Amino acid sequence: MRCEVIVSTYESPRALHLCLVALYAQYRDDFNVCIADDGSSSETKELIEQWLPRFGMSSLRHLWQPHNGFGKNKILNKAISESKADYLIFIDGDCVPSPKFIERHISLAQPSRFLTGGVIRLPESVSLLLQEANVASGEVFNPTWLSSVGALRRLSDRIKLGQFPHRLTNFIEYITPVKRTWNGGNSSGWRQDLLTINGFDESLSYGAEDIELGFRLNNIGVTGRRLRYSAPLLHLEHARQCIDSVQFAANRKHVLRLRGLSLKWTNQGILKGHPNAFKD
Repeated sequence: MRCEVIVSTYESPRALHLCLVALYAQYRDDFNVCIADDGSSSETKELIEQWLPRFGMSSLRHLWQPHNGFGKNKILNKAISESKADYLIFIDGDCVPSPKFIERHISLAQPSRFLTGGVIRLPESVSLLLQEANVASGEVFNPTWLSSVGALRRLSDRIKLGQFPHRLTNFIEYITPVKRTWNGGNSSGWRQDLLTINGFDESLSYGAEDIELGFRLNNIGVTGRRLRYSAPLLHLEHARQCIDSVQFAANRKHVLRLRGLSLKWTNQGILKGHPNAFKD
């Protein structure tokens, strides 16, 4: 199957560079990369142009839109709509995937299923220690290195490093009480399933907007499968836009209320309007 990794970004060129370093160093290379850019400045464009010769023009594409508030869902929908791949893996541009991250997602891809993982959140002091060399070598996923810099503060973070045999992690992922919701920073699914539900709801602002897409996938019979402890992803802490806490809470409340409505389609997705409007 054809696979594409969709990387969302906005004004984080250093983190995006390290993300691309990690993608270039993947154990397998039979995938394309799409940078879904919500209005970053020319520094990000220049960075991607520097990476083009390494990935190849046919394997790396850059989608950009003017920034007008939180527009992540809109640029992700454009990436889905224009993709030529069968299977799509979604990560954030401030995350660094482990060397076998793509392989794990692809190996677990099955019909009527999406995959959802988590991240290991690094404090800012540790995030600044990540450089091209130790990301490319995979050293940043070595538990000894992470422990030495104070990054493994919880047992769950150690398990998330994916150091255990898949037979064990499969069992842990099966019994863990964490809900199988779509996590925009580490999830994957079939492009056709995403088209069936009309992609992401572009009317939603920051706060559970990714979870809402997962609810609609559930409602068409596509269920989640966790890979929380077998597809490691490091999240780099960095300065970010101010988040409206009131709007954030309201958005989450609205999304969770939608969970019980059995919605399958959003009128504010890839196509605008009710699905009946597009039938012959």
